[in-house]
Amino acid sequence: MPNAKLNRHTKGYGCWLRYADYISCDNKAATEYEKFFSAIVLKGHGRVIRTAANELVRAAKEMFGTDAPVLPAKPDSTHITLRLDGELLDTLGPEGFEIRVHAGGNEIEIAGADENGVLYGVFELLFGIGLGKSISQAEVSRSRSVEMRMIEHWDNMSGDIERGYAGKSIFFKDNNITTDYDRIRDYARLLASVSVNGISINNVNVHKQETFLITEKYLPQIAELAGIFSDYGIKLFLSINFAAPVEIDGLDTADPLDEGVIRWWEETAGKIYAHIPDFGGFLVKADSENRPGPFTYRRDHSQGANMLARALRPYGGLVIWRCFVYDCHLDWRDRAVDRARAAYDNFKPLDGKFDENVVLQIKNGPMDFQIREPVSPLFGALPKTNVAVEFQITQEYTGQQKHLCYLVPMWKETLDFDTFTKGEGSTVSRVVDGSLFGLKHGGMAGVSNVGDDNNWCGHPLAQANLFGFGRLAWNTALSSEDIARQWVALTFGHNAPIMETLVPMLLDSREIYEMYTAPLGVGWMVKPGFHYGPDVDGYEYSQWGTYHYADRSCIGVDRTQATGTGFTSQYHEPVAGMYENIETCPDELLLFFHHVSYEHVLKSGKTVIAHIYDTHFEGAERAKELLDKWKTLKELVSDDIYDEALRRFEHQVESAAEWRDVINTYFYRKTGIDDIHNRKIYR
Repeated sequence: MPNAKLNRHTKGYGCWLRYADYISCDNKAATEYEKFFSAIVLKGHGRVIRTAANELVRAAKEMFGTDAPVLPAKPDSTHITLRLDGELLDTLGPEGFEIRVHAGGNEIEIAGADENGVLYGVFELLFGIGLGKSISQAEVSRSRSVEMRMIEHWDNMSGDIERGYAGKSIFFKDNNITTDYDRIRDYARLLASVSVNGISINNVNVHKQETFLITEKYLPQIAELAGIFSDYGIKLFLSINFAAPVEIDGLDTADPLDEGVIRWWEETAGKIYAHIPDFGGFLVKADSENRPGPFTYRRDHSQGANMLARALRPYGGLVIWRCFVYDCHLDWRDRAVDRARAAYDNFKPLDGKFDENVVLQIKNGPMDFQIREPVSPLFGALPKTNVAVEFQITQEYTGQQKHLCYLVPMWKETLDFDTFTKGEGSTVSRVVDGSLFGLKHGGMAGVSNVGDDNNWCGHPLAQANLFGFGRLAWNTALSSEDIARQWVALTFGHNAPIMETLVPMLLDSREIYEMYTAPLGVGWMVKPGFHYGPDVDGYEYSQWGTYHYADRSCIGVDRTQATGTGFTSQYHEPVAGMYENIETCPDELLLFFHHVSYEHVLKSGKTVIAHIYDTHFEGAERAKELLDKWKTLKELVSDDIYDEALRRFEHQVESAAEWRDVINTYFYRKTGIDDIHNRKIYR
């Protein structure tokens, strides 16, 4: 069921793996490598190391026009050797690798602690060529930052994607599973190139049809997909319906302590692993937003998760249990209720009760992927429990891939955030890599921004977020700028005007989007359900929560321990005190933590209302500047990329102006306070 409009030969489809573009007059270092691509020596056996060898063969052809044979022994000529080196497990850990240039300059050796390490070493070498690194810079030694680096799709078997902004599903169509295996293989290759090692292919909101993916009806086809991903060192996971025993086989209950239910899941796990021996495990959304779960049977999350984990344990599978659990039937009249508290309140009391093959997946913030919110206090609050951080690559609340919004800076802020759980240096990155508490499992998960559009991501520049997620998950020490520069160079080649234009555009884009949307950490000023476009009061009187409490004199949510919901107390000191005190609370989160007057003076010296007016005017202007900068690249990038991005930048300018006018008018009418610069606000 291929997409009839698909053209695999476009620049956008190739993303950052168009090896022919790595060779250019601006990348003189690339020619140093040509002689090594005369042959590939393969020392080791397995499906992933064979994939690694094939990738070098492909690169040799595309970059240098060379037909490189794969040989079992070293030839007399220069060559590249791929080798499994189990000793690297002790020094670099699983998936680690080294690239060595041997004395005499006739061999580049890529040694991996395991097969995945070899494959990642191959891509590291190829990226180095694309980035213009000389042979003298080729030698590297690399270890992974986190164990689990997973992409999660919210795809439905209908072909629709929940929060998808790049077309339809690449896995499903019309309640069937795809047979376009070439595209799946191309996608697996993209993910492996940035060291992703896990994928779930169906929506965490598991509907009736998807519930049956774990049955014999679909497992043979699922196994076909799993096999393709396995070639690239990627384990396949499935999102499951906690009530599956009832919905599939008509059991009277899905109670996790019921012997019949336990036996049902054990038998189901056995069937899955019979088809997919390296199946990764289950991703579970339970007792959240009307999804079934253990609460129905007066059981807790640990009892639900452990039941599933024990069914998977004989096969080495994991249960990834999402912590996005809150009451979505709130009364807006009750100011004591605070959705931000929910994850901590639900899971902190259960620390130490989860089995060792359960990983709790925590959203980066306590709410829901807003452009600005604090880091979830649940990180660092579970010293006896495996955890992973969940980021949203798809731009649900950040422009829906119609707007440019490079999200890596947001993710870096989360990973670098110091929880102070064990004193200074207790960063989120150390929590999710397991090192802070000496735990076995952990990782990073990213909600996919991929669909069947020709360029995978809708907005061509949204590919930077997919690329950036993988690079950051492999090495959390990389900076946002490092990753942006890598992506631009690998995607557009060594061209100074492109680099000097696009890198600043990416790095500025999150701030620009934040400026013309919701101010000072409020979030949520979007149209309900669709989550796109301005609607200041859209969620203010709904069952989903209340977010700004704006009246004629004040705005913001009091989450202090002294006078508010007490959310600040969920953090460790000195973080709790910083947020509690209005004088030390960062301005960008002021309205998330405090209810203040519009005349309150920020650390910038501006009042809150002046800040709102100024940022929305400035943000709209800067959106125009993004369009103008993109237009300067017309002759430097391919037509398919240029034209698609141009349409989206033009739309972004229009949308930013709408945000500016709606937000500023709302607050002018609410407060009656004039803009001191006398700019156009609709009365």
